[in-house]
Amino acid sequence: MHCILLGTGGMMPLPYRLLCSLAVRLNGRIYLFDAGEGTQLGLKKSRLGMRGFGLLAVSHLHADHCLGIPGLMMLRAQMDDPDPLTILGPPGLEDFIRQNRRILEFYINYEVRFVEWSEGKGELAYQDEQVRIFWRPLLHTRFCLGYRLEEVERPGKFSPERAKAFGVPQGPMWGRLQKGETVTLESGRPISPDQVLGAPRRGRHVAYVVDTRTTKNIYWLCKNVDMAFMEGMFLPEHADHAEAKGHLTVTEAARIADRAGVFRAVLVHISPRYDQTQLDELESAARKRFDRIQIGRDLDTFAIPLKE
Repeated sequence: MHCILLGTGGMMPLPYRLLCSLAVRLNGRIYLFDAGEGTQLGLKKSRLGMRGFGLLAVSHLHADHCLGIPGLMMLRAQMDDPDPLTILGPPGLEDFIRQNRRILEFYINYEVRFVEWSEGKGELAYQDEQVRIFWRPLLHTRFCLGYRLEEVERPGKFSPERAKAFGVPQGPMWGRLQKGETVTLESGRPISPDQVLGAPRRGRHVAYVVDTRTTKNIYWLCKNVDMAFMEGMFLPEHADHAEAKGHLTVTEAARIADRAGVFRAVLVHISPRYDQTQLDELESAARKRFDRIQIGRDLDTFAIPLKE
């Protein structure tokens, strides 16, 4: 699993810092979080390509998080026979995209599946055979969602000794058992995976939390994740601006990451008031509270290894 920052800024794209967008790549698939103005540029610079891009999760309907969606959809339509695209997000997202498409009259050649948050819908927003994505509301100046991506559990470790003890011959049957399939011996005896595999192994977990004040839902989204991408928009001395505009300071984000048991945190959605020469100052302030934290920069790539 690789996490690629297509942009790390907030409010407006800058010549040296694109707007906040995160791509999670797993086995050729790309799960994208937020798409503000200019996200196409980050995607092009990253050279991820569009073929694996099948899901977009949008935090909220502020311009710096959603204005890049029409451009991404048009870019995707340049492929031959693309797969369906699933778009997750807040109420009103589908109408926003459909109105843009109607007014701009842009062409797409694939199905778009919308999943909007609503009361009582539950915390599971999306799942496929690789991941589950959960959402919870945050605390911003308008309705905003945070996301948690969890890789599905992997089968337990295969035990050749157990397989031999049950009379399973080495070869294709071993591979099938490791994939979770039941096999049948020549004697007619079935051998199930649980007889030769250890306990299921936890997948990798990633959180994406931007544009929010402190709320208990952040702790739920970030609890014990391998990596949390969190907003750190302001230095602590600018806490009054963070409070007024519904954002976190780097110190607040670091404190939450520490208390939530985050293994590693990356701060994004940096205010345009800080240029590139001030990023070390932001990082230093955050590390006074939590040492496994850093400021993200455009096109930073983070590999998240399996635990075993």
